[in-house]
Amino acid sequence: MSTTTLDKTETAPAPATAPRRRVRRRGERSPAGAALLHGGLAVASLIALAPVAWLFYLSLGPDKEDYLHPADIAGKFSFSNYSFVLQHTGFLDWFKSTMIVALGTTFIGVLVAATTGYAVSRMRFPGYKQLMWVLLLTQAFPIAILIVPMYEIFSELGLIDTYWALILINCTTAVPYSAWLLKGYFDTIPFEIDEAGRVDGLSPFGTFFRLILPLARPGLAVAAFYNFITAVGEVAFATTFLLDDSKYTFAVGLQTFVSEHDAQWNYMAATAVLIAIPVTVFFYLVQKNLVTGLTAGGTKG
Repeated sequence: MSTTTLDKTETAPAPATAPRRRVRRRGERSPAGAALLHGGLAVASLIALAPVAWLFYLSLGPDKEDYLHPADIAGKFSFSNYSFVLQHTGFLDWFKSTMIVALGTTFIGVLVAATTGYAVSRMRFPGYKQLMWVLLLTQAFPIAILIVPMYEIFSELGLIDTYWALILINCTTAVPYSAWLLKGYFDTIPFEIDEAGRVDGLSPFGTFFRLILPLARPGLAVAAFYNFITAVGEVAFATTFLLDDSKYTFAVGLQTFVSEHDAQWNYMAATAVLIAIPVTVFFYLVQKNLVTGLTAGGTKG
């Protein structure tokens, strides 16, 4: 081999390497995918907020017929509807009654649902499977069928026109769903935790209250929020069982703005906006656990 050949071989440039393609990490979205996702979320948020914003806008119209001409509200909007509702209606009494019924329903409903869901999740007593289906079956009866017999029962018990009547009735609506929800969540908590509690000398109730409930906080938050909004929005039973106007809840109080020949839509809109405030506050208190609680019971493991 000649010297010229060796020199050419040694001085030959190295072949150019192709640039390495960036590998996208698992769960990482492309710029187009991220833009599409955020655009969809923005549109969904606007759709969800539009009715609330429209209701607030209508509540600023000082006349009861302004909802027919919403464009005119911008030139004469005021907060007079809110001052009227707060000062010249029973709104504060409605607020007190609603909070008593809603918080009572939340406390009792979550307590009953949690103990029921835990018992079915952990204990194998005769008929434990059928119990959950019976709870689900109770939701199949229309409210119109239940009002008359329940009115007779509560009349015999002397509970008509009392908060206890509404609390108990709301629990019959909220407990079945909450029990199913919490049962699914308790299934995700390892059974070894119960065994560890028994080894440490805890009773079944002690294990439940000291070990299981703290771990089930997300599920309890979802059940509490469901019980709360169920009690706040219930109309049929509240209209039937509450006779004293000082005990009206929000749902019943709103109906006082509508008569046979007239409807004060401006006051109704302002009241509806005010009603949303306590629900929003309650949602804010439990929202940290809502997403976890809604998704954790979907699978067992």
